[in-house]
Amino acid sequence: MSDTAVVRYEVSEAIATITMARPEVANALNTQLINELDEAFDRAEADPDVRVVILAGEGKHFSAGHDLKVLVGQAEPDEWRKMRDTSEGRFHHEYVMYLQRCWRIHDFPKPTIAAVQGYCVIAGFVLACMCDIIVATEDAIFWSPAALMAGAGAELLVEPWEFGVRKAKEFMWTAPKLEAAEAATLGLVNKVVPPDELQAATREMAERIALVPPVTAQMIKETLNHTWDLMGKRDSWKYHFMVHQWTHSTATALASLERRKTHRNMSDLFRERELGDSVNGPVGE
Repeated sequence: MSDTAVVRYEVSEAIATITMARPEVANALNTQLINELDEAFDRAEADPDVRVVILAGEGKHFSAGHDLKVLVGQAEPDEWRKMRDTSEGRFHHEYVMYLQRCWRIHDFPKPTIAAVQGYCVIAGFVLACMCDIIVATEDAIFWSPAALMAGAGAELLVEPWEFGVRKAKEFMWTAPKLEAAEAATLGLVNKVVPPDELQAATREMAERIALVPPVTAQMIKETLNHTWDLMGKRDSWKYHFMVHQWTHSTATALASLERRKTHRNMSDLFRERELGDSVNGPVGE
């Protein structure tokens, strides 16, 4: 990784740790971060010595979701944001950078563990859910207020598959801040630990999984993921992605988008109300 990289990649014995390193913006997901995550997973997949991958976020928070200042705010537009000037371009952007990149982690042939602390918000929540196991700190918060921003959730509908349809409705409609203890009760989180034990506990989990022969671990993962697919998970994701595209093109959603552009950006309000002064930059959906 270069000096300007926003993802760190480290391997120790049979475990690769991929760390999002934009703590100044609560690891909000921009184009560079998404691309570097993809490259890091490529490295881990190509390395025969890596048996387990840990996905972590540097700083106080796992991820605040999409970087709204990059998508709709004051940041200099990159090639992906420029695509979003048309409906076709917006669809291509979100299909390639969000849907396909998430599927890539979900279908990754080796076991993955998300180490979650602090806020895990909308797209950051989806990212954590792409991993096979989630270890969270006691103060971790899972939150998806997309409906309050006139959106139909994130690009992938993970909620009913993580904790059931009835709870998913409540979670998406009322936008509660789901604490780690309740998330564990619902089956979203595998293990809850004190904040200062997150790294050690995640490492311990990874080491235990690494004892499983690689082909065995891969086949178990493929079989369990296939079970979900037979239940309709992948088809539901495809359906919701199209619903997401349509909803974000409605007059209500477009008006909300304009408010985010002019009202000091939704990310500024979120930072002030939720994350405090420690985050000096964008937070997103």
